[in-house]
Amino acid sequence: SFVDCKKNEVYIWLAIDRKSRKIVGCFVGDRTRKSARKLWASLPEIYQQRAFAYTDFWQAYKTVIPPKRHKAVAKETGLTNHIERLNNTFRQRVSRLVRESLSFSKKLNNHIGAVWYFIHGYNTELDRI
Repeated sequence: SFVDCKKNEVYIWLAIDRKSRKIVGCFVGDRTRKSARKLWASLPEIYQQRAFAYTDFWQAYKTVIPPKRHKAVAKETGLTNHIERLNNTFRQRVSRLVRESLSFSKKLNNHIGAVWYFIHGYNTELDRI
């Protein structure tokens, strides 16, 4: 998505628990290794120590996630289906994330706030199920 103008691209980095489908880690930033590190740092320690991360082949993941905790996979494997579905849900429910939208954030803090507002509501919704 964009903040203020189309030159300011912003990416939402997400990590989910595949069993509960809860969002367990998030970082809003650019598409660099530094942002991948911040996503990894946002995960609770138990996930960093024991969870297994399935990602696409983006190079930043390979350099940040420890090799014994990481496996890059193609979409055809089905191992990234949950996160792809969540990305679609984000675009459906948070209007400022839709391409060609009239809704957009003028300030990064407002953009991050809208993302976190959605995440807390989404995780709370899963608690009720």
